[in-house]
Amino acid sequence: MSKGFPETRTDAAMSELVPEPRPKPAVPMKPVSINSNLLGYIGIDTIIEQMRKKTMKTGFDFNIMVVGQSGLGKSTLVNTLFKSQVSRKASSWNREEKIPKTVEIKAIGHVIEEGGVKMKLTVIDTPGFGDQINNENCWEPIEKYINEQYEKFLKEEVNIARKKRIPDTRVHCCLYFISPTGHSLRPLDLEFMKHLSKVVNIIPVIAKADTMTLEEKSEFKQRQESMPFAVVGSDKEYQVNGKRVLGRKTPWGIIEVENLNHCEFALLRDFVIRTHLQDLKEVTHNIHYETYRAKRLNDNGGLPPGEGLLGTVLPPVPATPCPTAE
Repeated sequence: MSKGFPETRTDAAMSELVPEPRPKPAVPMKPVSINSNLLGYIGIDTIIEQMRKKTMKTGFDFNIMVVGQSGLGKSTLVNTLFKSQVSRKASSWNREEKIPKTVEIKAIGHVIEEGGVKMKLTVIDTPGFGDQINNENCWEPIEKYINEQYEKFLKEEVNIARKKRIPDTRVHCCLYFISPTGHSLRPLDLEFMKHLSKVVNIIPVIAKADTMTLEEKSEFKQRQESMPFAVVGSDKEYQVNGKRVLGRKTPWGIIEVENLNHCEFALLRDFVIRTHLQDLKEVTHNIHYETYRAKRLNDNGGLPPGEGLLGTVLPPVPATPCPTAE
């Protein structure tokens, strides 16, 4: 106030309304590397060995889905990938079975052990996909199955007394088999990958690539933004240059499955198992599952699945409607 003027009640009241300045929040300091200042060995690098021992003790889950028309060698390729009879066809299929009228979902579990590490492998087959005259929306049962596995995991996760280790049936990887026609992708292929890539990791493969010429394979790949693996599967061994190799015998010679000059099976195997298996699991959990989880809880008012705002039971998130492929 200016000199000579007494402070009025109004002025005093106004001064009381002015908020006091708040202290600024503390800004966390950036971590400083002190590697050069260590006075001796600590042992933090042993965490890798600890994690290895834990994995060897508990094992891990890996769930792989195979999708494609009948006759593309899906079962044979999966058996070749894991060098064992793990597919539905190898376990319980006979040639007299009729093609299902709708897409069916069949899962078979196995435990594979190598080097002391146990993997609980589940192979999910989808007989009937793409085998009908009218294949309209034939991917919907597959999308529904994938979302159902997310729902199962979410319900276990939000339980107050949840299990120490939640059973993981979520699909970590989907091998999508493309017919080796040499004429690029069909509308069904495009629609499937367009819609299902939002909920699962899709790896496209050109099945029975030995039926295509080198020119056809080159042209096929040039048309695609993502290059599918051109693969050949076989569970039969042949003698080649004194070595036993997996391959397919043809009138002009033996196609070696793991020979990169013959096909790209080795690249597919390395990607799925040897270099990116953990990445596939993490993307499934951190991206696809988290997207489903966020939408599910948001639609449910932030409450656990099965409990609506007024105690009503809510249904799982339905499959995304897809336009009809021509």
